[in-house]
Amino acid sequence: MVEKAAGDSTTKKLVVICLTGMPGAGKSTVANSLKEKGFLVITMGDVIRDEAKRLKLDLNDTNLGKLMVQLRKEFGPGAVAELIIKKIDPMSVSTRNRDPLVLVVDGIRSIAEVDVLSRVGHVRLLAIHASSHIRFVHLKERRRTDAPLAQSDFMERERRELDVGISEVIALADEVISNNRLTLGQLKATALEIVMKWINSLKLNS
Repeated sequence: MVEKAAGDSTTKKLVVICLTGMPGAGKSTVANSLKEKGFLVITMGDVIRDEAKRLKLDLNDTNLGKLMVQLRKEFGPGAVAELIIKKIDPMSVSTRNRDPLVLVVDGIRSIAEVDVLSRVGHVRLLAIHASSHIRFVHLKERRRTDAPLAQSDFMERERRELDVGISEVIALADEVISNNRLTLGQLKATALEIVMKWINSLKLNS
């Protein structure tokens, strides 16, 4: 992606790896594998779930989806990313002992969110792609409280994601991983290879 304008120059040492893709594509698998490798990971869905808990809402797909849309309508399309910036603790990032410092954000859905995160670091965007059939199976197997129970629920979630602009983010990704035929090990290894390539490139150019 084109490098966004910097805010405070002291924050530009941070590298923000943004994961995007339709529900069930494999973003959480990639995020968890990077977390296991020592990267700091913040999940946008968890931010919305935290907000739902604060509002005492049941954590089901309908409530979380409505809240996601409501936040964007009230505070702008980059609202969830703004909440993430508030959660970034410079000390927790720096203690990862990485140069440059790296933050992984799982669940990017709009270019506005990328623009917000670009204020605090160099953004790189990784999209995970999988067919709708494979993604529906992944979501059902995940057994989370917000998992779609039927194909109609799944399609409603698809439309909601597209409405907030996720297709544009996927189209503008720096790299895309096709997760239709990869094993879990292959998906994790491919994602790590891409992330390390970006980090090493930024080290050389810093």
